[in-house]
Amino acid sequence: QVKLVESGGGLVQPGGSLTLSCATSNSDFTINVMGWYRQAPGKERESVATITRGGTTKYAESVKGRFTISRDNAKNAAYLQMNSLKPEDTAVYSCYTKASWGDVAYDFWGQGTQVTVSS
Repeated sequence: QVKLVESGGGLVQPGGSLTLSCATSNSDFTINVMGWYRQAPGKERESVATITRGGTTKYAESVKGRFTISRDNAKNAAYLQMNSLKPEDTAVYSCYTKASWGDVAYDFWGQGTQVTVSS
């Protein structure tokens, strides 16, 4: 199994910034896609940003120009820099990876970290 642990969440005022980190514990899996998802109460979980091993990124329309995803392939770690935060960004943010062992692909999720944007 690949274990993912998020950190960096908290309370921030509108217009502020936070950086989320995702650390992984992995022995034999190859970490392919990494990303961040979020879920607010009463809403479905949505993809915020993803990044491939080669550095190709995709963002949700609502966060384009404000959030930046990055990764360290040597450490198998991912990061999410969040700027110009809005109240609607409030949610539990979870780290995600699509990893492979041989020719078989698996999905893994972290426990989540709370981000609250409020004045």
